[in-house]
This record gives sequence, structure tokens and C-alpha cells, in this order.
Amino acid sequence: MTTLEQLSQTNSQLQQTIVNEFSALDLAALNYKPTPESWSILECLEHLNRYSQYYNPALARAIADNSDGSNVTSITYSWLGKKSLDIVRPQNGKKHKTVKHMNPANSTLGLATIEAFLKHQQELQSLLQAAKNSNLNKKAIPVEFFKLLKMRIGETLEFIVMHQERHVQQALRVKQQAVYSEGSSLSLIAGC
Repeated sequence: MTTLEQLSQTNSQLQQTIVNEFSALDLAALNYKPTPESWSILECLEHLNRYSQYYNPALARAIADNSDGSNVTSITYSWLGKKSLDIVRPQNGKKHKTVKHMNPANSTLGLATIEAFLKHQQELQSLLQAAKNSNLNKKAIPVEFFKLLKMRIGETLEFIVMHQERHVQQALRVKQQAVYSEGSSLSLIAGC
């Protein structure tokens, strides 16, 4: 069973990974794509930014509306939550198509994408702390692409963190491919 503390630790680790692994890269490296169909590091992060723009405010409302003292701090899962978590689990190597408006492919992106990601991570960290005083099993978060379906607060928090972990791992693989690609003339560290 996942706890808010575990999600908070993972979220902090993701922030550190972004700072440590990507902040020194130049724009060519950040926009490197192993294949024309794959995402660059910045596209991976922009995809997560788009999800955060929807889910962070939805979570903030749900947590505020369900912090009436009847807090339930253990996360239980609905069928929708289990299915959603199985899809985004970092260990799930199966590729999944994203909805069109969440697909950042071929976007023009810069360093502001990283700054926005880190800002969203700080917001999420605050939401994870605030959620300690709410009912995590309240169905209150409309699913972004089909708002008639709702996920529970706790499983949505876990979905967001796992989804981010999945795509940060994808971005790390892109960085590794950029470093080791034959004949690559990318300057991966600013100033080199």
C-alpha cells in the first residue's frame, strides 16, 4: 500500500533528478529526439506539465472540499484507479497513446518547460501535505479526458506521481541515447 509520505519522497526525488540531470543540458540536448516519432526530454516534461495544469487545481479543490475532519489517510483503490495506475506504472513497458491535446510532439520548447515542471512539482508537494487532512477515498477528481468518471483523491495523487516517474525515466533514457548516439555532435553540458 502506498502512503502519502512515500509519494512525497518520490516527488522530491523527481525534482532532484530534473535539477541534477537536465539543468546543465543545452537546448540541443534537451530537444534531441532518438527517432522522429519519439519525444525529446522537453516534450516528456511538457506532457507532464499539461497534466499538472489540469490535475493540480482539481486536486486542490477536492482536498479543500474534503478536509472536514473526517480524514482517511490510507489509500484504497477503485477499478478505475487500479486500471489507471497499471497503465502509468513505470515498470509497465507497454507504450500507450496519449490524447491529442496532451501530446507535445513537435512543440517548440525551451528552458521555461523545466521551470514550469519544477513549479508544478512544488505545488504537488504542497497538495500531498494538505491531503493528510482529507478523506483520500473520496471520489472527487474528474478524469481529464472523460469528466463523467471520477477518481479518488488518494489514487489520483498516486496516479500523478507514478505518471511523472514514468516520463522522467523516459526523459533519462532519451538523455542516455543522446550521449551515446554515434556521431552525435550534441554538447550535453553547457560550456563544453
